[in-house]
Amino acid sequence: MTTAFTKPEYGKPGYDGPGATVATPAAPEPSLGKLVASATKDLSALVRSEIELAKIEIKSEAKHAIAGSGLFGAAAYLGLLATILLSIAAAYGLEAAGLHPALAFLVVAVVFLLLAGVLALIGKKQVSKVSAPERTIRTTKESVATLKGAARG
Repeated sequence: MTTAFTKPEYGKPGYDGPGATVATPAAPEPSLGKLVASATKDLSALVRSEIELAKIEIKSEAKHAIAGSGLFGAAAYLGLLATILLSIAAAYGLEAAGLHPALAFLVVAVVFLLLAGVLALIGKKQVSKVSAPERTIRTTKESVATLKGAARG
């Protein structure tokens, strides 16, 4: 059902002056089902676009993380080599101080074993402090209970 609108002429009833706009009929309001479908479609598109943005950001960040990890690995390897060479140098230093070569290397090895033991005890103490994420578990249970309550009533 379309109605043709004509602009009223000068001097006739309905004429509002030059440049006045003509009222157009209002479009019928969409039904609730159409509004829900539209909102669902828009929300779905928003979620998809957010996921796509997250993928792009994560891919970029992953490249940096991989490069950084590789550099940390190389640094650790060089640190290990330096530790070995410094250990040998320390043993030869003890030999130069007058210790028998076997005893000098044994002293260096015992120092490393003591250091390893201290680090292991500190590590065990730190690991024993680890517990379950209690606050997260509690809030998750509260959210589930709230959603169940909303679904029931």
